[in-house]
Amino acid sequence: MRRGDRSRYEEVFRSYYASVLRTAYVVLHDHGRAEEVTQDAFLRLYERWSQASSYDHPAAWVRTVAVRDAIRRAERERRQVVSLQLVDHGATDRLPDLDLFEAVAALPPRQRAAVALYYLEDRPVDEIARLMDVSPSTVKQHLFQARERLGTSLAEGAEGGDPDAE
Repeated sequence: MRRGDRSRYEEVFRSYYASVLRTAYVVLHDHGRAEEVTQDAFLRLYERWSQASSYDHPAAWVRTVAVRDAIRRAERERRQVVSLQLVDHGATDRLPDLDLFEAVAALPPRQRAAVALYYLEDRPVDEIARLMDVSPSTVKQHLFQARERLGTSLAEGAEGGDPDAE
């Protein structure tokens, strides 16, 4: 990589790494895995820099890669957790006193990604659709379902107490 190209890549890395990491963290709910996803996405950008440097917004490309990878990982992990819960019939999938962050973490991965991109990063629906490789109406549906679930979870958490204690 030439010096000028390397300098521009480093500028994109410094400017957008924290933002991409934050989004991956909200989707994965694990700092280590979010770092892996983010680093992998920036490594892929680096490997493709000769082509990606000609993009209008190379940061958008790296964010798309990171979001899609985070969603795939979260869905795969969720399937594993569901499989384990089927084996352990005594496991519960919700905690009684959820705060907002825990409630978001309990959402399905695609809903978490939509919530993170829309509310945390203040991105428009059309851009979120491109990042997630879905239609804008699908993004709206993910946001609607997420709000419904969050409302229910937070209302249950606000009631407090142990529902099994009575």
